[in-house]
Amino acid sequence: MRFLQVYSRKGCHLCENLIDELLPLIDGRLELEVRDIDTNAEWHERWFMDIPVVEYEGRMVCMHFLDQDAITGILRG
Repeated sequence: MRFLQVYSRKGCHLCENLIDELLPLIDGRLELEVRDIDTNAEWHERWFMDIPVVEYEGRMVCMHFLDQDAITGILRG
């Protein structure tokens, strides 16, 4: 199974919205790993001002808002 990572934090409204929009798009085709930046110093330092961030295979796919076209491209690949 292929994985998407979402860097987020508890209480982040933008993060919750992005995840809510993302889940129906990837349902059954990609696994979602939500990474709370407050649990890892490296993630916190890297993404503190930029969450939510969606990453796939080590590259950033979108930041702040869901890029549905980018996700659709991943699903086609």
